[in-house]
Amino acid sequence: MAEYGSIRINLDKLIKEAGISKNKLSHRAEMQRSQINHYCNNEITRLDTDVLARLCTVLDCQIGDLLEFIPPQS
Repeated sequence: MAEYGSIRINLDKLIKEAGISKNKLSHRAEMQRSQINHYCNNEITRLDTDVLARLCTVLDCQIGDLLEFIPPQS
């Protein structure tokens, strides 16, 4: 799949910028802490739009802030 590029999840960066703890985010976004860690470590293979909406709402960001397209290497 690398020939098509990849999607990077910038949740860890957004958490730091917002000054919120992962525990507080997990409570506000109604997610398990382990799930947040998977998103922070880019270990997600299938994105859940409901989860993305909750993260954007809690972090007051746009989807483009959370997800980044990395083009394929030539």
